[in-house]
Amino acid sequence: MITFLKSLYLSERFFFTLSSIAFLFLLSYWVPSLYGIVWIGVVFFAAVVIIEMSMLYSTTGLQGDRILPEKFSNSDENEVLLQLKNAYSFTVNVAIVEELPVQFQKRDFFRKITIPGKNRNTMSYIVRPVERGEYIFGNMNCYATSSLGMIRRRYTFNKEQMVKVYPSFIQMKKYDFLAIDNRLTHIGLKKIRKIGHTMEFEQIKEYVVGDDVRTVNWKATAKQARLMVNQFQDEKMQPVYSVIDTSRVMKMPFNGLKLVDYAINSALAFSNIALKKGDKVGLVDFSHQLGSYLPAVAKKTYLNTILDTLYNIDSKFLDSDFGTLQALVKRRITHRSLLLLYTNFEHISALHRQLPYLLAIAKKHVLVVIFFENTELKSLSETETTTIPEIFDQTIAQQFQFDKKVMVRELQQRGIQTVLTAPEDLTVNTINKYLEIKAKGLL
Repeated sequence: MITFLKSLYLSERFFFTLSSIAFLFLLSYWVPSLYGIVWIGVVFFAAVVIIEMSMLYSTTGLQGDRILPEKFSNSDENEVLLQLKNAYSFTVNVAIVEELPVQFQKRDFFRKITIPGKNRNTMSYIVRPVERGEYIFGNMNCYATSSLGMIRRRYTFNKEQMVKVYPSFIQMKKYDFLAIDNRLTHIGLKKIRKIGHTMEFEQIKEYVVGDDVRTVNWKATAKQARLMVNQFQDEKMQPVYSVIDTSRVMKMPFNGLKLVDYAINSALAFSNIALKKGDKVGLVDFSHQLGSYLPAVAKKTYLNTILDTLYNIDSKFLDSDFGTLQALVKRRITHRSLLLLYTNFEHISALHRQLPYLLAIAKKHVLVVIFFENTELKSLSETETTTIPEIFDQTIAQQFQFDKKVMVRELQQRGIQTVLTAPEDLTVNTINKYLEIKAKGLL
């Protein structure tokens, strides 16, 4: 009986009809001729309710299932499927109320569908997580009603399901596919002409416009009676590390996603590209102390280890200790390597405090300092102003932007590669810098 009552819900039509009958009852005191008609209505109303109740409760007529992927991709659109089967012999209208994970802060999920008798229906919806971690889905509540529409029977499916949100493997696959398909320019990646020096010989081919004339093979040219050039490929097995600063400066949000998550997504996509090109990839994260350290390895299966490690990384509310990073690099990374350092400097004084450590690292390794444009300040600096306070705010914003450009210039003058990027362009610009360094043979 308790189970029955928990699953029984009265519809809006039920209460509207009931209130109308009550109104007619009151009216019948002044209009006695309505009294008999009202009682006929009461009997008819009760009959309809009983009939619908017997229809909905005669059997378990609705079956449902929520189908979740094995894992979600952070910052991407992920699809969730809802499958419903109508075992009744009649058409039912189903209202679906999903209990989404608390991270989405959404308590008004509601969908309506109609399922013919002895039929199935599949619907989907999209979720976009912006935090890594475990997401717990609650009940999938379905309220079934017949065409009479007086009462609803509640069904509850998938009482609790958990799915983990990992760094953006969708973004990783996107860049992986485009790289293999040789269509990098479609997403903003630059085609960089290979210089040919400090690279491995691959083959002799016919000269085409744009090839370096210094690579002409004169012996092959004489034999073939047409201009032939030596083609080189990038050196392989070069160690490349993604170094992620997880201090408080990386907690700044942009479009709901923290800067550290942009860095993590970029590191995963970049590591995949580097492995495809035959390089060895490693990972370091640090804040006030050393976090994870993965030595550079060239195995493609190593990407799973990197993915699991990135899943557990998070930013701290403490300042970063670049001295600890420099000591780690000196002690553990003994071969000349490419180090992609994801960090952020909002003021030039912050860069000056860390500059001695950056210079010490750059003496032996190719260091690329990757930091972020403040896109909100950029938007403010380009806004048309009319009042004194607006002009003052715009001037401050322009000063901060100028400081960023000064930081880039100062790092470059000291032989340190830089990438200053908007958060949404981070992955593209990082891969561009990697391809540029490989093409120039800087490593």
